[in-house]
Amino acid sequence: MKSIKTFLFPFLLIVLLLSACSSKQISTREKEYTYTPDDQELYDEIIGMDSTFFHAYNNCDMNKQAAIYGDSLEFYHDKGGLMTSKQEILDATKRNICGKVTRELVKGSIEVYPIKDYGAVEIGLHKFHNNQEPTGTPSKVSKFIIMWQHKNTEWHIAKVISLH
Repeated sequence: MKSIKTFLFPFLLIVLLLSACSSKQISTREKEYTYTPDDQELYDEIIGMDSTFFHAYNNCDMNKQAAIYGDSLEFYHDKGGLMTSKQEILDATKRNICGKVTRELVKGSIEVYPIKDYGAVEIGLHKFHNNQEPTGTPSKVSKFIIMWQHKNTEWHIAKVISLH
């Protein structure tokens, strides 16, 4: 009888500890992540710049896109690799995007973080719609990261990471 108690007590203690740890872990995972900007003014400014840039993108306003892209632009695309020529990026957009593709931001997905003495980073989700497919054709959600440089009171896109 004593040997059963000696075995049972540590066994129950271990089971209790494991169940307590696992229930805490599950509840932590179930908490929904919500983003609150540290700097609402910066957030609003970057949201505005994103809207301005992608309005130009969706409407093939190449001059506006060129004005927002920085001169030393780096564009990292998970499928296409790295492009560092602003003009080549604009030419590829005109050739492959204009009249064919539109971008739709996933509402509420953007996060903006200040980068001290540089500008800001924007992280979000968007979809690209192929305008040559039937209306309503599903589009895949993809992630993007944009490094915005604030220089001489103007915002410019310095780096883009596009993940599909």
